Amino acid sequence: MKKVFPASELIINSDGSCFHLHLRPEQLADRVVLVGDPARVNTVANHFDSIECEVQSREFHTITGTYKGKRITCQSHGIGCDNIDIVMNELDTLANIDYATRTEFDEHRTLTCVRIGTCGGLQPFTPTGCFVASVKSIGFDGLLNFYADRNKVCDLALEEAFKKHMDWNPIKGAPYVAVADADLIEQIAKDDMVRGYTISCGGFYGPQGRVLRADIADPRQNEKVEAFEYDGMHICNFEMESSALAGLASLLGHRAMTCCMVIANRYAKEMNTEYKNSIDTLIEKVLDRM
Repeated sequence: MKKVFPASELIINSDGSCFHLHLRPEQLADRVVLVGDPARVNTVANHFDSIECEVQSREFHTITGTYKGKRITCQSHGIGCDNIDIVMNELDTLANIDYATRTEFDEHRTLTCVRIGTCGGLQPFTPTGCFVASVKSIGFDGLLNFYADRNKVCDLALEEAFKKHMDWNPIKGAPYVAVADADLIEQIAKDDMVRGYTISCGGFYGPQGRVLRADIADPRQNEKVEAFEYDGMHICNFEMESSALAGLASLLGHRAMTCCMVIANRYAKEMNTEYKNSIDTLIEKVLDRM
């Protein structure tokens, strides 16, 4: 007998849409571009040839349309891995659960999800303006640790090497290493994006080593992060969502990756606040390659 998802777990609005995103199943394309800023959904959709639907609820803004014959959904998720938990789970329900019967479909539908974001570069070879593709993402947020099969989709050896290198304090919770879809990395990153490891932080200030009026627990955190090397790769950047996206997508049977434009180089202490005009180049690359 099929599992039936009760109303308290699968929350469906009165119009037949999922609880937070307010999307209905027929409004979701197989290709999904994810962005943090709700306003950036319009920037992406400006490239579409046609618009099928637009939905907005809180920080979750969605436009589905076509680009060069490809049906694409652009979905904003706001800031942080907690929001990715909402977005990926609800997108998966739209794709793989029959809302009428509250049971899974017999055939799994796989989504292809590419997050386009901004980040802080951590290496001399990640200057402001360059694009970074996150091959593996180290989650400082702890989100994936709440899911039973997290070990099946994580690089456990890299986790241990990182914790040892950082002299990790367990009071912070266990970091996890989520792996992006390898074929999707090849498809999107090609030869003009820097490939490396990414750290997804649970905040913008202390977790990323920024010191304002409150001191941080490990003043050498960023120095150690920048020096870490494993299997020939370095940690290239800080951002706030890629670990949850890659991890949850793997658990749910979807393809996902993150590519970011560097708008601050923490190593060189540089910042570009006028990045919104230049991120359009990255958007076009992703749309063409999806």
